[in-house]
Amino acid sequence: MNPPKYPASSVTPKQDTFFRHGRSISNEGSTVVAAPRDGLQAPFRDGREARSMSNAPPVFGPRGSSLAQGPPPGSFSSDLKTMTLPRNVTPRTEQAPFFADYGPNDNERTSEQRQSELRDQISKETKIKIGSENLLEALTSKSARQAKDQRTRVEAELGSSNRKILELTSRLEEEIGRSKRPRTPPRNRLSAIFHASPTNSSHGDDGSVQAERPGTEESESPTFALSEILQALEVEGLQPDYYVERANRLVDLLKKYPSLKYDLVWPIFGLRVQTMLLSQSREVVAAGYRVTRHAITDRRSLQTIRRLNTDELVMLSLVKESKANIEREQALKFVRAFLDVKGGIHEISNIILRTIVAVAEHHEDRLRNISILTLLELLIRSPAKVVDAGGMASLTQALLDGSYPGSESMASTILFLFNKPTNRLHLKSCHELDAAFTVFTDPIVVHSSEEKLKASASVIIALLQSWPGLHSVSNDGFAAIKGLLLSLAYPSLLARDLILDIVNAILQIKAPSWSSAFLAGRRLTTYGRVANLNKEATPSTTAAISEDDGESRINLNEHYLALLLAVLIQSGLPQVLSKLIQEEAAESGLRRKATLLHGEMLNLANRLLPQKYSSSLQVLSQLVGPDDFKSTNTSLQQISMTYQIDSVSRTLYRSQAASKNPYDTLSWSKQQKTSLAFHSTKQRVDYDMDDIKFRAAIVETQILNHANFLKWDWNLIEELIEGPLRNPKRLNEAIVGTKFLKRLLGFYRPFKYRFSATLNTKLNQRYVRAGVALMKALLQSNEGIAFLWDSKFLRQLGECLSQIDRTSGFFADEPLFSNWRTSSTLTGGYFALLGALSSDPRGLQMFERWHMINISYHILDLRDRDDLIELLLGNMDFTLDSHLRVMLSKALTAGHKHIRIFATGLLRKYAIQPARAETGLQGRSSVCEWAIRLLVTQLYDPEVEVSEVAVQILEESCQWKSHLEYVVRCRPQLDHLNNIGAPLLLRFLSTSLGYQYLDRLDYITQEMDDWFLGRNNSYVTLVEATLSREFSASLNGMSQSHMHEPSLLPKHSALPPHFYRELSRTKEGCILLQDSGHFDKFVATIRDARTEQEDQEAMTKLKGSLWAVGNIGSMELGASFLDDSNVVQWIVEIAEHSEVATLRGTAFFVLGLISRSLHGMEIITEHGWLTATDYYGRSIGCCLPSSLGVFFSIGNQPQPVEDGASRSRGGGEAPHLTVDKNPIHARILESVASTGNTVLTKKAAGELNSLKTHHVEAFSSVELYRKVRDMLGRYRFHLPVRRFILDLFNRSVIREVVLDEEESENESIQTERAMGVRPRHPLS
Repeated sequence: MNPPKYPASSVTPKQDTFFRHGRSISNEGSTVVAAPRDGLQAPFRDGREARSMSNAPPVFGPRGSSLAQGPPPGSFSSDLKTMTLPRNVTPRTEQAPFFADYGPNDNERTSEQRQSELRDQISKETKIKIGSENLLEALTSKSARQAKDQRTRVEAELGSSNRKILELTSRLEEEIGRSKRPRTPPRNRLSAIFHASPTNSSHGDDGSVQAERPGTEESESPTFALSEILQALEVEGLQPDYYVERANRLVDLLKKYPSLKYDLVWPIFGLRVQTMLLSQSREVVAAGYRVTRHAITDRRSLQTIRRLNTDELVMLSLVKESKANIEREQALKFVRAFLDVKGGIHEISNIILRTIVAVAEHHEDRLRNISILTLLELLIRSPAKVVDAGGMASLTQALLDGSYPGSESMASTILFLFNKPTNRLHLKSCHELDAAFTVFTDPIVVHSSEEKLKASASVIIALLQSWPGLHSVSNDGFAAIKGLLLSLAYPSLLARDLILDIVNAILQIKAPSWSSAFLAGRRLTTYGRVANLNKEATPSTTAAISEDDGESRINLNEHYLALLLAVLIQSGLPQVLSKLIQEEAAESGLRRKATLLHGEMLNLANRLLPQKYSSSLQVLSQLVGPDDFKSTNTSLQQISMTYQIDSVSRTLYRSQAASKNPYDTLSWSKQQKTSLAFHSTKQRVDYDMDDIKFRAAIVETQILNHANFLKWDWNLIEELIEGPLRNPKRLNEAIVGTKFLKRLLGFYRPFKYRFSATLNTKLNQRYVRAGVALMKALLQSNEGIAFLWDSKFLRQLGECLSQIDRTSGFFADEPLFSNWRTSSTLTGGYFALLGALSSDPRGLQMFERWHMINISYHILDLRDRDDLIELLLGNMDFTLDSHLRVMLSKALTAGHKHIRIFATGLLRKYAIQPARAETGLQGRSSVCEWAIRLLVTQLYDPEVEVSEVAVQILEESCQWKSHLEYVVRCRPQLDHLNNIGAPLLLRFLSTSLGYQYLDRLDYITQEMDDWFLGRNNSYVTLVEATLSREFSASLNGMSQSHMHEPSLLPKHSALPPHFYRELSRTKEGCILLQDSGHFDKFVATIRDARTEQEDQEAMTKLKGSLWAVGNIGSMELGASFLDDSNVVQWIVEIAEHSEVATLRGTAFFVLGLISRSLHGMEIITEHGWLTATDYYGRSIGCCLPSSLGVFFSIGNQPQPVEDGASRSRGGGEAPHLTVDKNPIHARILESVASTGNTVLTKKAAGELNSLKTHHVEAFSSVELYRKVRDMLGRYRFHLPVRRFILDLFNRSVIREVVLDEEESENESIQTERAMGVRPRHPLS
């Protein structure tokens, strides 16, 4: 009879406690050991345990103490956390030197650890800063007298945070720079660490031994040192610290002389290792594993090590209790070292793998996370090995309970199996990842486990951001996604909120600036604020952009979002959102969040989806149907929610219009222009404000009533500056008739220490904005210019600037523009005011009057004030041809590396302007040409980082044909930049002028050969890495903002440039492509390999051919090549019927590329695919299949297999009994088999204890031990059960098995042959 199986996590508390002998029950999770290090230190002497010579927790050496070039094989952090010593462990006085040597001080921690700590501190201080700023903003609603003390404390805390952030940022930059420099560690560092042990210190108190050893070690031969250490290890009966110290010296020697491990005499070396691994001291055993791990060279060495019967020892070490964590950690490190050797995974025996699976299933085990990580790595390299050992069950359970901290990486690893059909055979149902969705559909979990819900949410987002994941959850009619959306019906606020967050993250919806106010319950009636988000975007500028010949970048991310949105719509997202919006019992904030998501969904559908998918959504039939409009009893709430959705849609529409950029795929519509025209009309009304309203507004600002600027109404002040004060009549009235402007400008005078002494906070930035607007308003009229010319503001500002000019003769104990003041106060805002003046010729005249130009030149020479140089250059306007351009040129060439990179980035906004001269400011073309000339000069900078920034800006500027032709006329030489300059050279191919220039350089033919022979395949990796980075950045951007690391260049999810795409832009390029025959060869590759499923190299070549054809077909001239072949039909076949998920995704993106050309869009439509277009009927590069069900149907699903190996994947039934003619042995084997049954576990354990008591000699049998070990290696047993079973056998059995393996194995084989027993497989 075969007893039932032993399921996962089914042992009752009493049963689980039963298998923890004695102290192991109470100490299972209580003993906390120091963080695992790469080095081992000698243990403390203590006689509290008879089995070991020392049981106090040892101290490890740091990871950074090694002289090796990289980390040792198999290194890891055991629990992904930093562990500390337990509070109940008090270090003895004589052990102080060990803590000094091994403690985590700055010298021994790695650079990555220090950088991580600094970033954590910066993040903490940034949160404190944000909280202080928000509190200050909240205190503005209170009276100044009541909140004075509180404001003072908050400002002090804010100033402290600012200083700490600056200090930590500086330290982080220094650490990053230090890590990039090669370092030579101290010569005797390891000697000092490893010889500072009690064993060595006992030789002499004066440290003479420690001083002599380094010199001796340097002078002696490594072979002699090795033999000396091995001879020292022959001595028996000494204290454990003696062997640990020699083992550390041996590891030190192997690290210092890596070639020494190849000369090891394994009969001698292996005997020493076996002796250490059989020691009763945990520290000595751990040292033995460490020595063996560092002696690994190749697979042959692994086979030699395994012949030492290390499998038995590793199994015994891994099943030990938590107090032996030192030994267990080193044993697991030893196993992980197999993964670093080519073919080493095949040397990991099944019994070791089963033991690791048991550790991964045990929730309380400290090594559980690393065991799971090991299984994930094994799953990628050998899926069958992990599946046969029952590892998939433990991984799926870990994914379900959300306890593993890297759940996203775990899901990605499991998705690796789903990508190819042969790997999918290792999955039971291909629904293993649906466990993340079932968490939300389980009403018990939904109301109880917040951590599990959040972990599952992150897994779901990661799944839907990959092709295998999207296909895995889209089977059975999108059942998993539908279940997730229907879970919004559960009355759980947390679950509902998380589901809405999941949808927002999947669709990469970033909350608009006004979303917090809307979710708080405010009405969206102030549309003007949305329109003013980006005042630089005017209708004239927009028209220039849309009419210019600059081409929008290809955004693959939007194409994927269109597919995700179509899947969500077909899964019922509009219906569930409508029900949630109408639900009266739902929380108001949740309903508003659903309303906002509904508006975003409508906006995305209108922009990205074909008409078939989006037309039915816009009528909001889910909220108010046709019958409701005919009835007089229409629900008031339905009408209210419809109005809210309409308000959100309008607000989103206007916010997009305000932030429109030239890289969007859609042009501006008439409605958008009308929207901006409406707001311009409103500003015109404010411009013509009558006398009574204007005077009343001035009085309401409180400037004339109070000298305290905190009591002034700054919002009203900004409105007056932006509106009426732009009118010369009103400006003259404010100057002559009142003291409004005099007091307002006096606030900014430096020597009044009002603006200049105000702390630099987010709230106080309104003073800077008002000052900039004031400068621009005064420059609009002669009255304002005269007022500013005669004021003391610029004179005092010039005097303050001269304080930092060492040649001016002005000195101050603490200059106004000192480093501390510019960082902690609004003093740096003066440069923003000067920047506003620099945009006008009359403002530049004021600069010259107070010698600010000369002072600015001298500021550029300051080598210790990078902050001041960045403030000066970053705020100036270089549109006018003036001394400011000369200053920028000086910074570009004479500044040090950091300033040159910063100054190069400033040229971007001038280089990407559309080259049109309708505006009256000298014509934009001259400004662009000036910027391009400087960028071309930067290509020859000695620092590659500067040239790289220049290449990126030029490549972005070359989207406009006029800019590209001007760059070509500059004739840049990019040979010295190698791959960095390649994208820019590819841009040159898009015009005939650039083609002729590159043809004369013989660049085109060489580049074409390189792409055809190899670069085309490398492009596949580049595109996939770009998409992966884009998905990761979009998800991280939902919860993080890098405020302290501003980027000089924008991040675009654009398709990397392709040679054949740029070549097919011109007629000359198409002729060359036709003559080369490359397109026909790409088509032939697609035709022949379209059904490929296994050969990775062939699939890479197929993907490269697909990208080449797609890029050629995306151009109007290149689309003509598609007519000569049936390639589009084959691409559609791959997208709809390929068994490889990533191949389907590549074909999907390629079809989107082809649809960008008019002819390509017609061909795709003929094959049943739908294309999204803009308002003018032009394709935006998003095409979808007419039937999503066909697109997501993947065949070759796993079928039930009846062989024994497959049945053992999930543990199968309980193990079969192994036949034994000895009745006592047979009873023991029967009881061991019963421990795999949950029902019989307790009874079987009692029987085994009884047999142990009455038949002690039976547990000294090597034959019985081998049969039990065979059962443990073939079937599933939980970790406590394995420990219990192995602890039953005497230790002498282990020694006999390890040292006399060959003889015992022969005896076992002869016995089995005599009995006629054959190995049997477990039943599933």
